[in-house]
Amino acid sequence: MLTVLALSAIFDWIIILMLVIAVLALARQVGVLHMRVAPAGALTTAGGPSVGAKAPAMPATTLDGAAVSLGGAAPGSALRLLMFVSATCPLCKNLIPMAKSFARDERVQLIFVGDDTPDIQRAMIASHNLESYQFINGPEVGQAYEVGKLPFAVLLDAEGVILSKGLVNSREHLESLVIAHEMGVHSVQDYINGLKPEPA
Repeated sequence: MLTVLALSAIFDWIIILMLVIAVLALARQVGVLHMRVAPAGALTTAGGPSVGAKAPAMPATTLDGAAVSLGGAAPGSALRLLMFVSATCPLCKNLIPMAKSFARDERVQLIFVGDDTPDIQRAMIASHNLESYQFINGPEVGQAYEVGKLPFAVLLDAEGVILSKGLVNSREHLESLVIAHEMGVHSVQDYINGLKPEPA
């Protein structure tokens, strides 16, 4: 009887050691995969003004009635982030708090752009505490940048040059716009594609 119990205990320990080895091997493999997975970036689109080009300078009016100029030079200003959002877009609603935090941390001037009725936009402004941000409402800006899907972001410098742009749905995507600018590439995807070896 004692022999059977001893063999059973030894067998149990062998199984436990095998499981520990399997878990360690799996953890190592997950680490390797994590290192190989490319960073996610804002998805660039082909339409609209290209990265590196001057943004279209156009007069616009905020919901409060203040006249602003989107695009064009704004000497002394910080980087400007145009965030195209909609009250009917769930991704936009989730991204707005991230965009506010991102703009504060990166010292970027955040400007929201939408295309809906003023009442709907004012309700969204109130629900997301956007009163301290400029909010442009109307189709003209979206048409000028050929924005087809939301949420969409365009990063401009003080001279009105488009530094980066693309579809965004996370804080990581917003950060990739600044990273792409700092690295001197159009997008994170362009940088990753440049790292791929040429086919033999």
